Amino acid sequence: MRALTDSRRGTRGEGAGVRAGASGREPEEADACAGPMVPAPFTVTAKRRETSETVTLELEPRSGEPLRFAPGQFTMLCAGGAGEVPISISGDSAGGPLVHTVRAVGLATQAICETEVGGVLGVRGPFGSPWPLAELDRGDVLVVAGGIGLAPLRPAILALLARPRRSGRVTLLYGGRTPEELLYAGELREWPARGLHVAVTVDSAGPEWLGHVGVVPRLLSRVDFDSSTVRALLCGPEVMMRFAVAALAQSGVGGERVYASMERNMQCGIGHCGHCQLGPTLVCREGPVYPWSALARWLAIREL
Repeated sequence: MRALTDSRRGTRGEGAGVRAGASGREPEEADACAGPMVPAPFTVTAKRRETSETVTLELEPRSGEPLRFAPGQFTMLCAGGAGEVPISISGDSAGGPLVHTVRAVGLATQAICETEVGGVLGVRGPFGSPWPLAELDRGDVLVVAGGIGLAPLRPAILALLARPRRSGRVTLLYGGRTPEELLYAGELREWPARGLHVAVTVDSAGPEWLGHVGVVPRLLSRVDFDSSTVRALLCGPEVMMRFAVAALAQSGVGGERVYASMERNMQCGIGHCGHCQLGPTLVCREGPVYPWSALARWLAIREL
């Protein structure tokens, strides 16, 4: 999950699910020991607008116990009375507030985005499989993101930048529909000074845009990487990821070295409801991060 939908990546599925809590109580009243279906209350402590439809929220638990997570995992985030949606965690796994970047695309995400500082949201999780950071300590890494798909990749980027002894080049390839719809504009400018190679493209732009124009996979021909050892992390619209995988394959990068964060209709987060089934797997449990080699067979079936 991402801040799911742009493929994601602003929200994974709207509306269904718990409201204030599985018990019908407001999040403030939820008992932390009541089980994984009851959200814990978190207070919004900071809010930043990223685009016209997208905001980044910083949350602190009312219990005082920080939520520990691994880059790539997601939570089920709910606004009382509006529903619950899966949203990828976009903050630093090393510590600090729980951070979510959310795109308003439906009732639940609209309510979440409209929550002001001091307001309360319900949080369940974290859930799902993380990015395989242990496999990325050596060799080049390509981080390929489209739209709000950068949100679930941001924790992985922060973790990689915090490993000064790792060997290899880390490159971010990021695309948006327009310059105004790019996330984390400040960090895109600052990350190169921290050792991250950044290439950005947009689908369309006015004359004031001096960067690349075109789809994300075309950036692959503009960057240097060792195709014999590189690993790639992908998140964005599914069509973008398919073309990126095809371009990587032409460069000799097999699907076993490509990892993707998938989006499906997740409603429970714990593998019980079955709405997020993809082939033999449940995305909320076995995913959202998969090796592409494990996905290729199932993504070739149009109905899935």
